[in-house]
Amino acid sequence: MRREIDVNEFSSVVREFASYKSAIQGCSSKTVEEYLMDLRTFFRYLLAVGDSDVLNDPEKFANQDVSAIGVDELRAVSTEQVYDFLLYVDAKRDNMSAAKARKLSAIKALYKFLVNKRGLLADNPVANIESPKKKKSLPKYLTLEESLLLLQTVNEDVDSPSRERDYAIITLFLNCGIRLSELAGISLPDLDRQLRSMRITGKGNKERIVYLNDACRMALAAHLEIRLSEKYAKVNDKALFLSSRYSRINVKTVQAMVYKYLERAGLGSKKFSVHKLRHTAATLMYQSGEVDIRVLKDILGHEQLNTTQIYTHISDKNMEDAMKNNPLAGLAATPATKFKPKDNGEDE
Repeated sequence: MRREIDVNEFSSVVREFASYKSAIQGCSSKTVEEYLMDLRTFFRYLLAVGDSDVLNDPEKFANQDVSAIGVDELRAVSTEQVYDFLLYVDAKRDNMSAAKARKLSAIKALYKFLVNKRGLLADNPVANIESPKKKKSLPKYLTLEESLLLLQTVNEDVDSPSRERDYAIITLFLNCGIRLSELAGISLPDLDRQLRSMRITGKGNKERIVYLNDACRMALAAHLEIRLSEKYAKVNDKALFLSSRYSRINVKTVQAMVYKYLERAGLGSKKFSVHKLRHTAATLMYQSGEVDIRVLKDILGHEQLNTTQIYTHISDKNMEDAMKNNPLAGLAATPATKFKPKDNGEDE
């Protein structure tokens, strides 16, 4: 189990990098934490190079003090060492392409900061290292029938004190395609008074407006009837969704709730996750045939169109229809008995 990140376990220049990513570039605390975790693994590797006893012992590897890795140590890093590190995490830590690409991205971000922003280094050893090619896989998603079953399962849980809240949360996931962190961050003032839209704060603290359909409006209205009741009158937190402790709901609580209802709906074996509900919303919108890919990009809060374009490849129905519309699709097959193989060399 990985240890939690403490920024104080790093040297001052790495702490400065973390502050820059957070305060200047607007990265979320989760993103900064992921950068630091990957850098910590890289630093531990640098400290253990040449010591196979440490490299091959996970506990010894994890107990190394990385605070000694500062500007001088980073200046001494060669391109070959970074390649060796990527080979190490592949062979010894079973990192797939996505994990290796993420680690390299963290290293590149640090060196870009040291060279271009702070001018503390003259050379960038990772500038020309290509990112490992990621395997392109189609996102998993719930079918329309599975989505309806999940919502029905929540709605029928009449004994749950948070039924209206949970139903509203899953309805937003399945209709709006918002991220888990985005949902947890919604506050009451982010909602339009007529529940026509809501303001979402996405990656990099970028705001966007998400418009609400009838299903979302009805689910939110039922939730707000309770959220704005006398029961919560003394709660100072303006969060739209509260935990049982009357504070803003956290992502782990939302995850646990979604997994619980996926299991109850008989969908647990399919290994769906909260993020798969986002994929579901995007897929159902695109499969409807009424949503332009550029509009879908804005709804999901993607920066690049190519991120959204994966949804153009997952519509089985569209592919099935394309096959049916082939001009040759209706051609009747000739009975096999009419075909007789010829004997080589035999006259007709």
